Amino acid sequence: MWLYFLKRILLGILIVVVAVSLLYSMIHMVPGDPVKTILGPRASPELQAQIREKMGLNDPLPVQIVKFIGRVATGDLGEDVFKRKSVNTIVFEQLPHTIYLVLAGIGWAMLVGIPLGCLSAIYRNSMIDRFAGILSVSCIAIPTFVVALYSVLLFAVTLKWLPAIGAGDGGFGSYISHLILPAFAVGLGWVGYLARLVRASMLEVMSENHVRTARAFGLPEKTIVFKYVLRLAILPTITLIGMGIGILLSSAVFTEIVFARPGIGRLIYDAVTSRNYPVVMGSVLVTTILFVVSTTIADLINALVDPRVRTEG
Repeated sequence: MWLYFLKRILLGILIVVVAVSLLYSMIHMVPGDPVKTILGPRASPELQAQIREKMGLNDPLPVQIVKFIGRVATGDLGEDVFKRKSVNTIVFEQLPHTIYLVLAGIGWAMLVGIPLGCLSAIYRNSMIDRFAGILSVSCIAIPTFVVALYSVLLFAVTLKWLPAIGAGDGGFGSYISHLILPAFAVGLGWVGYLARLVRASMLEVMSENHVRTARAFGLPEKTIVFKYVLRLAILPTITLIGMGIGILLSSAVFTEIVFARPGIGRLIYDAVTSRNYPVVMGSVLVTTILFVVSTTIADLINALVDPRVRTEG
């Protein structure tokens, strides 16, 4: 188990380094001069050269990447070129809002999607199965930003049940009420993904020999489903949930823009449009690390539950 854990950690570090290198290169391919964006077109050549030197833009791209990774290794994400404020402070002020949004979204999707997939597998080819299939595919097909827009129109504007924008006035109740609609928007698609995956996994496990043997011995169907089938069928779902948390961290930008919420997605969007390199790289680095951490934790849980995973790994 420890060897498997060490391999996953080393693989995660390698993924982060490669991802940061590629993203750093892609950001520098965006047309336009970041120094002129920061200072404006009327800045003197001397001032432009000074800022370019301070940002390290005179160095070759590989050197810039190595220097950035070296600073990151010491915990320094750089400085916001506009606010003269530490990127660490800016990113970690916004990150909790996105984490709460992602956990709430994937949480309610699990509470609905997993039971829906179980029912669909237990009552295979019945009306329940057909209804669950239509509902799951519909949830997957609707884009997140469409769900967000219509949620605002229906629940906030028309029915006036929930607030439309912002993150509340600082109170716990206000924050939760402002979180419901964004969490609904980001989690709806994952209801369909989880339901379809649970159904497919359960049907596969139900056809295995040990399940047929349990039925032959006369064990109750409830015991077979929850003790023998669901325990194995849930393993791919754990992996999907780990990936879902990482994906939602990076895709929450649409929801945060529609609902005018603070968060890491909104921060990345604003930083990209203003060519604020340090904030972009710091934000992307943190979300990449969280993605790797969430998928690694999911793999470790799978390895703990199923010894075959760590043996093959």
